Amino acid sequence: MLKPRLNNHRNLIDISGIWKFKIDKNNEGEKKGWNEGFSADSEIAVPGSWNEQLDNLDLLHYVGKAWYTKDIFVPKNFKDKKLWIRFDSVDYHSKVWINDRLVGTNDFGYLPFDFEITEFVQCGKENLIVLSVDNQLSDDTIPQGINTHYYVDEKRPRDETFPAARFDFPPNGGIHRPVYIYTTSLIFIEDIAVKTKLTGPSSSKVLLQLNINENISCELVVNISDNNSIFNEKFKYNGNSADIEFEVNNIDLWGLGNPNLYKLTVTLFNENEEVDSYSLQIGFREIEVKNKQILLNGKPVYMQGFGKHEDFPVFGKGFNYQSLVKDFSLMKWIKANSFRTSHYPYAEEVLEMADREGFLVIDEVPAVSLDFRKVNGGTLKSHKEFTKKLIARDKNHPSVIAWALGNEPNLVGNPDYFNGEAEKYWKEIFQNARELDSTRLLTVPNCQKAGINDPVFLFSDFISINRYYGWYEHPGQIEYGVEVLEKEMDEIWNKYHKPILMTEFGTDTIAGEHSISDQMFTEEYQSKFIEKYIELLRSKDYVIGEHVWNFADFRTPQHFRRVIMNRKGVFTRTREPKLAAFKLKELWSK
Repeated sequence: MLKPRLNNHRNLIDISGIWKFKIDKNNEGEKKGWNEGFSADSEIAVPGSWNEQLDNLDLLHYVGKAWYTKDIFVPKNFKDKKLWIRFDSVDYHSKVWINDRLVGTNDFGYLPFDFEITEFVQCGKENLIVLSVDNQLSDDTIPQGINTHYYVDEKRPRDETFPAARFDFPPNGGIHRPVYIYTTSLIFIEDIAVKTKLTGPSSSKVLLQLNINENISCELVVNISDNNSIFNEKFKYNGNSADIEFEVNNIDLWGLGNPNLYKLTVTLFNENEEVDSYSLQIGFREIEVKNKQILLNGKPVYMQGFGKHEDFPVFGKGFNYQSLVKDFSLMKWIKANSFRTSHYPYAEEVLEMADREGFLVIDEVPAVSLDFRKVNGGTLKSHKEFTKKLIARDKNHPSVIAWALGNEPNLVGNPDYFNGEAEKYWKEIFQNARELDSTRLLTVPNCQKAGINDPVFLFSDFISINRYYGWYEHPGQIEYGVEVLEKEMDEIWNKYHKPILMTEFGTDTIAGEHSISDQMFTEEYQSKFIEKYIELLRSKDYVIGEHVWNFADFRTPQHFRRVIMNRKGVFTRTREPKLAAFKLKELWSK
């Protein structure tokens, strides 16, 4: 489903705000009939993680089930429409009831889900909405989960985190993005996919793929405009899906520093009556890899930016406009031009701002640190389904130039990763993604333990590597770490002849710690490490960019190597700059 809009045919109510909240540590809520309503433990803000809001309930590291409820008034004038409820993101498993009737379930975090609720809602009255949320993961979910006994069974107790996680960020729970009640007409536009193909410096073919909820004969008016209309035509339509192809001229391309956007509006007529309309922002641009370069609109670009996290004090992973604006302002100040949505899809509002500000985005599936000893048919199914849902949501954003189909597989260093099964798995994942979207590039960031023989390199359009020589390996020895890195990068290039993007490099740094000599955890060490890596990267003509890990410090599960947070940010968690931020601004301004 398209993102809800407010217009003459569609109503929209944001029902975020304060909800009632209850913990269900013993998983007994359904047996006790909490779906009919319950006495709350507390109130909670939506959107937002439950972890840092409710200190009196001790939820900072809670993994399990919890319940939300709210009474929602639905206006009487919604009666002759189709009614829907949309959660932009709930992590991870959820069930929704309205007026004590089960509406639906969802098992995919980080992405929106919609349910039609026309038959469940009483218009002109208050309606009880109840949601159960479970943030526990398993072997066959994306991302994968891990249990405490795994560490014991695998004889690696020193790797255990609390709460247990296969990734270096907490498995926060809750309703993390806005919640909406919205309406559509009885006959409405379900989906619009926009594909462009440049035919000249100021012209492009456009392929519109449209879905209507009914199998009908109708007319569509397609308008594309900025300040003036550049295209306006009527098309006949028969069925519930159609491909419409046409050419537009006198356009300005979307690109770095020139994020030219156009408003595409599709209006639906049935029996000469206007019944629906939908508008979205589009940009005309092409992305490709050629020889040693990545080309945007036929011209080489060099990516400089960050891996990031949706993480902020109190909000946790909860979306808020203040940190959205703050983060983009800091990225513009430091002269970044790109980022990766590590290690999961971000709120769609982030991509909309990237569209407007002209940032390049690598959009990532949360298949983070896949353990192929535990991968099964369920994992593969979930991985493919998540990829499908991600592409369906983000397919029209010009800022999204690539899909990262995972991150750092085989982080555990299992030798069986190279027995052919992983290659077979990744071949299927990449093939699935190419069938869903042939217009963008594909990659998977690789970790040092997977080395230069990682099967993801075989299928990636460009090679993404995460490296920390001088930190995790060869600690305190920056110059030697750079020597090791140069040798490995050259081996990768000579083997695959694909351009390389450094998707992660950096050091944990405690703000305020200083040293004249190279000393890990000081601000000087981080600044020097980043500078020396960038000097190496820019000396190689096969390197297409550098993404520092990380934009800002972020909270992690508890482990002895983490002092509450991963402190590799060049900004603190509250967005104060460290010394490295000023060094990056200097390097990226050149």
